[in-house]
Amino acid sequence: MIEEIYIRDLGVIQEARLPFGSGLTVITGETGAGKTMVLSALGLLLGERADSSSIRRGQDQAFVEGRWLISKDSPVNERVRDAGSEVDQGELILNRSVSSEGRSRAAVSGRSTPVGVLNELGEMLVVVHGQSDQIRLKSAVAQREALDQFGGAELQAALIRYQQTFKSWREVTQRLEALKASLEERAAEANLLREAVAELEKLDPKPGEDLELSEKAERFNNLEILRSAAALAHEAISSENFAESPDAVGLVGQARRSLEQVSNHDPELGRLAGLLRDLGLQLNDVSGEISRYLASLDLEGAGEIDLIQERRAALTAAMRKYGPTLDEVISFRMSASDRLLDLDSSTETVDQLGFEYQHLSEALKVQADELTGIRKSAAERLAERVTVELRELAMSGASLVVEVAYGDAYSSHGQDLISIQLSSYPGAEPRPLGKGASGGELSRIMLAIEVVLAETQQAPTFIFDEVDAGVGGAAAIEVGRRLAMLAQRAQVIVVTHLAQVAAYANEHLRVLKTSSTEFTATDVVALDSSARVEELARMLSGLSDSESGLAHAAELRERALAEFAVGDK
Repeated sequence: MIEEIYIRDLGVIQEARLPFGSGLTVITGETGAGKTMVLSALGLLLGERADSSSIRRGQDQAFVEGRWLISKDSPVNERVRDAGSEVDQGELILNRSVSSEGRSRAAVSGRSTPVGVLNELGEMLVVVHGQSDQIRLKSAVAQREALDQFGGAELQAALIRYQQTFKSWREVTQRLEALKASLEERAAEANLLREAVAELEKLDPKPGEDLELSEKAERFNNLEILRSAAALAHEAISSENFAESPDAVGLVGQARRSLEQVSNHDPELGRLAGLLRDLGLQLNDVSGEISRYLASLDLEGAGEIDLIQERRAALTAAMRKYGPTLDEVISFRMSASDRLLDLDSSTETVDQLGFEYQHLSEALKVQADELTGIRKSAAERLAERVTVELRELAMSGASLVVEVAYGDAYSSHGQDLISIQLSSYPGAEPRPLGKGASGGELSRIMLAIEVVLAETQQAPTFIFDEVDAGVGGAAAIEVGRRLAMLAQRAQVIVVTHLAQVAAYANEHLRVLKTSSTEFTATDVVALDSSARVEELARMLSGLSDSESGLAHAAELRERALAEFAVGDK
């Protein structure tokens, strides 16, 4: 709620500090005293357009500051943090300055901010009633939210059930549409993958096969050189014609036997003879392996090199298409098979999702119809309640119409289109709120609506201007009574010229104008009990010291006190 507003050099107000409390606060004063400047100051704090002509004559700048008390769970806290500031110990400070050159500056809790941020915060903090463009329930969304809140627990439960089904229905719908839209693409992809998988299954590449074939090809391309070198090596180690060319095995054997003949004279020669024995055995082993190598060369047919080269060419082609390495080709073969299974199951998935979509669509329709029925019942009750209130506010021929109609599509809030309208007299065509009503009538219409809605929803601070325009007598008392009723659930601030309204206030602020040949100044003072009766007498008769006026004022005040137990602050 608003705790205080400070104004300096705005219009006729030189300097004023307006304290506000909970409940109903009225602002009164003689015509031209500057009551509208209080609303202008509030408008600046709420982000309205600044006008340098509103600066007090002879001054360079107008300045307005407001203090709000904010609860810990209010969404205002998050928006203030988004603006780079903080709500300090539950108190929010907004200020705005306007220079004579037309420059405007805004701040939130001491931090400069765009004026647009004030506008956003203002929508969360205050509701102003008095002009058609200030209607809180102007938008279809706001009207639907108001009706849903008025509908109570039954409507909220139905809405939650619907929203849960709607969420599942929308997810399935999006998946189904995306899957159907990609069926042709998926079919083309599947054909390409099917060809690739068939090709690779026929090829059946093995890890490292390309390197192995490369080594084989290198050997076959140099077969005669390899055979000649192996034969020479074998001849040198173990010759078949020892007489012509002694081999290594024979020479080592000869050396071993020579040492063994004299080893009894020196043990060291015996040890060396043993080494030569081992060397001879190793030479025999090497000779055997070379023989087997030569035999393998003779066994490999001349046509095998052609097969190897064909296999290498096939692997190379696969690596160009799916590689660039053989390991990547093998990996692609596996992933392509998995992807192909997924693509081939797309038809089955479409059928399954289609069944799920049908089931959710049927459930959604049932729940949407249920929600519509509850809304229509709530709409009738809301219209009836507000129409009764309008009758008490000197608008006996007017009636509220809350229309619930089917929309073209489901949304997260149902299929209903909500429209709150007003029929100005019996038989009149209902029109949107704010159309064809004067400022005073509109304020009373919105007062009637807010009084009814306040029973089921947490309301912000309400500002009413012109709410008493065109009424008097018993109707004025009913306006005051309903403002007091609304103030039991929300902070309400009213600019009024009727004593019947002001009598119901918890807090009474009077705007006083002082004029001379040199200057005009306005001050705002909070009235105590006796001063309040005098102001009520002035508002009733124009005379604050008239005995009859004072008596009438006291009677009004006592009646309000008895009815609502509103005490002076």
